[in-house]
Amino acid sequence: MAARSYLFVPGDRPERFDKACAAGADVVILDLEDAVTPDRKAEAREAIGSWLQAGGRAWVRVNGSDTEWHLDDCALLEMPGLLGVSLPKAESADQLAALAERLPEPLRILPIVESARGVWNAEQIAAAPKVQCLAFGSVDFQVDTGILGDGEELLFARSRLVIASALARIGAPVDGVTLDLANLDLLARDVQRARLQGFAGKLCVHPKQVAPINEGFRPAEHEVQWARQVLDTVANHSGVGAISLNGKLIDLPVILRAERILENLA
Repeated sequence: MAARSYLFVPGDRPERFDKACAAGADVVILDLEDAVTPDRKAEAREAIGSWLQAGGRAWVRVNGSDTEWHLDDCALLEMPGLLGVSLPKAESADQLAALAERLPEPLRILPIVESARGVWNAEQIAAAPKVQCLAFGSVDFQVDTGILGDGEELLFARSRLVIASALARIGAPVDGVTLDLANLDLLARDVQRARLQGFAGKLCVHPKQVAPINEGFRPAEHEVQWARQVLDTVANHSGVGAISLNGKLIDLPVILRAERILENLA
């Protein structure tokens, strides 16, 4: 099953690391970028390194490849306990290739696509080495493009990430953060929209967002029932050319969709 919830934790708040790991998120990302002010970058890097050395296990978001902190952040890539690395402001395959050269196997990269150039180059970013899946930095993308709405106004950008991921045969992309931490109804709607548009998970910044995200990306009960009926019908009609269920044709794409729904129950 694909990871659904990606929880960011400020890298300079080591007292929160273990709590975040216990929050139920599929992926915990210790953040060296947006959550840490420039004067605390070194302190945060040291805190993350110490925690990983002591047995902690998590992903890390390094600073962008064009920043003064990036190379120092990359010293963490050899740390025990590192599960993967997230690269913000991903805009080109060259950025990902340079990071991939430093990253030991079997670790993978989560590029965050959050600019006009990044969305435009989504296909090459998705095809870059060691990319696990793409993430959409929707808030930064809105700032970069001047787009005010975060609903249908971002449909083109979201769809481009979904299609690029499918072309590269990598995991489905991860949607951006819902900033209103108190509005869980809004979060549920955002999750539903993302799932219908082809996303497999969502970034979040507070532990209380984790459970709604995990639940929202699970197949609905009516989808599970339909998928089981499809596969049962296929199993009971082995060798039959044309099969239908409730008057609707069952062909290979329908079977694959049913299998994917049940895989996402795990």
